[in-house]
Amino acid sequence: MARPQRYTVSDGKLVLTLEEAENGWYVVTSPDDPGVTTQARTVKEAFVMARDAIKGLNRMRRELARRMPRMAKAG
Repeated sequence: MARPQRYTVSDGKLVLTLEEAENGWYVVTSPDDPGVTTQARTVKEAFVMARDAIKGLNRMRRELARRMPRMAKAG
């Protein structure tokens, strides 16, 4: 079986890696943030989905940072 093709794309602000998956989909990751993983069918959609994933990750990271002092006291 052939290796999936990988592409690195940028819109000038964000760099993404797209790896071919099944049925015309791409697995989308960011070399700048290993936590970003999503899927898309097109390059345009990849940027939309990645930005949404980044927003969610940042929100959860802020929440975790906010809770850390309380978690340390409870431990």
